[in-house]
Amino acid sequence: MLLSSFYLYLRPGLPAVDQLVDIRLQTPLRVYSSDNRLIAEFGEKRRAPITIEQIPTIQLHAFMAAEDARFYEHNGVDFKGLLRAAVELVTTGSIRSGGSTITMQVAKNYFLSRDRTFIRKFNEILLAFQIERELPKSRILELYLNKIYLGNRAYGIQAAAQVYYGKSVNDLTLAQMAMLAGLPKAPSAYNPLANPERALIRRNWILQRMNELGFVSDDAYELASKAPITAFFHGAETELEADYVAEMARTEMVRRFGDEAYTEGYKVYLTVDSEKQIAANRALKSGLEDFDRRHGFRGPIAQLDDDQMETGDFDSALASFKSYDPLYPAVVTDVKDDAVNVYVSRLGAATMSFESMTWARRYKTQDLTGGKPANPGDVVSVGDVIYVKPILEAAQTDADTDAGTEAETLPEVTLSQLPEIQGALISLNPQSGGILALTGGYSFQQSKYNRAMQAQRQPGSNFKPFLYLAALEKGNTAATLINDAPIVFDDSDLETTWRPQNSSGQFYGPTRLREALYRSRNLVSIRLLRSIGIDYTIDYLNQLKIDTTGMPHNLSLALGSGNLTPMEVARGFAVIANGGHDVTPYLIQKIEDSRGNILYGAPSVVFCDADCARITDNTPTPDVGFPAIRTAPKLADERAVYIMHSILRDVIKRGTGRRALALNREDVGGKTGTTNEQRDAWFSGFNYNMATTAWVGFDQPKPMGRGEYGAVAALPVWLEYSKEAFKDQPPAYMPRPNGIVTVKIDPETGRRAAPGNPDATFELFREENVPPMEEQESETLRSRSEDGTSESLLPQELF
Repeated sequence: MLLSSFYLYLRPGLPAVDQLVDIRLQTPLRVYSSDNRLIAEFGEKRRAPITIEQIPTIQLHAFMAAEDARFYEHNGVDFKGLLRAAVELVTTGSIRSGGSTITMQVAKNYFLSRDRTFIRKFNEILLAFQIERELPKSRILELYLNKIYLGNRAYGIQAAAQVYYGKSVNDLTLAQMAMLAGLPKAPSAYNPLANPERALIRRNWILQRMNELGFVSDDAYELASKAPITAFFHGAETELEADYVAEMARTEMVRRFGDEAYTEGYKVYLTVDSEKQIAANRALKSGLEDFDRRHGFRGPIAQLDDDQMETGDFDSALASFKSYDPLYPAVVTDVKDDAVNVYVSRLGAATMSFESMTWARRYKTQDLTGGKPANPGDVVSVGDVIYVKPILEAAQTDADTDAGTEAETLPEVTLSQLPEIQGALISLNPQSGGILALTGGYSFQQSKYNRAMQAQRQPGSNFKPFLYLAALEKGNTAATLINDAPIVFDDSDLETTWRPQNSSGQFYGPTRLREALYRSRNLVSIRLLRSIGIDYTIDYLNQLKIDTTGMPHNLSLALGSGNLTPMEVARGFAVIANGGHDVTPYLIQKIEDSRGNILYGAPSVVFCDADCARITDNTPTPDVGFPAIRTAPKLADERAVYIMHSILRDVIKRGTGRRALALNREDVGGKTGTTNEQRDAWFSGFNYNMATTAWVGFDQPKPMGRGEYGAVAALPVWLEYSKEAFKDQPPAYMPRPNGIVTVKIDPETGRRAAPGNPDATFELFREENVPPMEEQESETLRSRSEDGTSESLLPQELF
């Protein structure tokens, strides 16, 4: 009668069993590259749902032996176990040994609180009866094995197999299966990582139970019970370092889905190419390290005292110093005449040759270092904490030689230091806008500030191609002459008298725009801006969808004194790269739910001119719910852009970007950029299929030092990346548009060369802007009017 009363009282509050089928297991957000390499996993719970058919039978038997040997015999409640638990509750006031069946644990894990009370236990019993009536045993077992907590944030058997053994559940040994089956009772107490001795006892007891129940043979039991513990922690098996783009993807997913982004098992596939991303990471780190070395060694980051050195517990002493892959903290343990012995955090003893330290002139100022060190003692002392970089392929001592010295048998490292300088690299597909690679700093662990997206910096001469493109569209030509001569401005907007100079400090007289751009002549750029007008230029930049809110409304605009992020600069060059069409950078290519359904797919990009509305209205398609097509309207005259391609290829062939000749490619153009006092260094380069920008500078803008121009600090970063990114890629040129003519000109005058002129060179023109012949002096045939425009003078095709 009492039990019936409890049932009638509690039954209305019990949840419906069919809710079990609809419950979504909390599964983390996973982010992948375009070629399916795992970049990151976000979420408190590690889970990898699996079906009962995917779990080996012997693994099922291991859990039954540990938790519920009579699972297939009872109807949800094992009364013998329950009676034992009841006795414990009455005599001790708590339930220690449990008595719950697998079905009861499913009820508790999915529906009920964890309060160890009689009412909760009775609810658990009633719900277990309901579950057994409405669901088959196999489904109950599947729900249990996907929900159960197994320690180290692992929920479910598949996640646990990956966390403890780095394997799928199908690849575990019998001993490993039994070890996992021992975890539900007490995930901390029987954890093989935290308590290996207790875990071993629990594992062997389970193996014994499996043998007694006839699940495994005597031989299998004997073999498995003697197996050593092989568990160690396996974090999320990320396959690609791309922390900055992972954070960008995480932020976007939270914006779209809120906190459910972390629990619903979404898979996000990015536009990032893994090989290009690896190249970007390596190029930026290498470039920043090289810059840092050029300015000297700033000394040890700390010094261990005598007591710390005497204990020899260097792992504890180094625990407070972070590692920044590939840099590890190390303590100097011995200084010799030609080498230094160190203890490297997490790696152990190593040796560092003096050859790897010769760069370490003592830093004094950004422009001044001390003398070259003569021996290791000039650089470090015993007890110094420094950063080192392992040599992955260090030469090994010949096994046939004598025992050799300690230094010969130790792994080798090189002296390094954590760069203070920072940088960013962004690579875009100019045809689609997809981000091919992005890194926003030396190390995400060092700083989560994404300089690629957030750093507002002056682009310097990296801005000039946009100014010159505006001039080409207004009627100037690559052959237009502008005087490169001293100029002084008394401009109220500039607050003082302004005497701009070329970086060389020299002046070169009348200069064609082509040469002025590939040699980055500042004074020509200023006069060019004055001739076409500041307002016109700002309007043109807006037409290109370049953000002008941080642009000055004075002639310093010609030298790139406005503020842009590296991404904005890269996007501008992508517009030039693709022939003048709009570019919308994007990162997420596809989003899938836990069942593989596509929730979002990036639309295909279609180039268009004035008839964009005819192609699509960008409304979501009814079947998938997101736009299938995104139009990319033309923002610039493709003929002017084609001429700009030619000029920017000359930057590499004969201008400030000559280091990029190492690529041995004819299809690549680019532009260097340096701001006043070398506070920012840039290089942006492209061909028709890829546009990449590299920036280097201090987070708090300050001079980087004499000689740290774009060609020295940023171009090497771009070049190292491009060597990998362009590898095996065929040349990709912008198609030559109609309305372009090639004419021989006199390089001194910019006019059409007279027949027989030995100095004549070919130049590209829009057909309406072809200059007159050298001997033509008629006022009506002048090549440039007073306002800087050009007139249509000659037939369309002149070769």
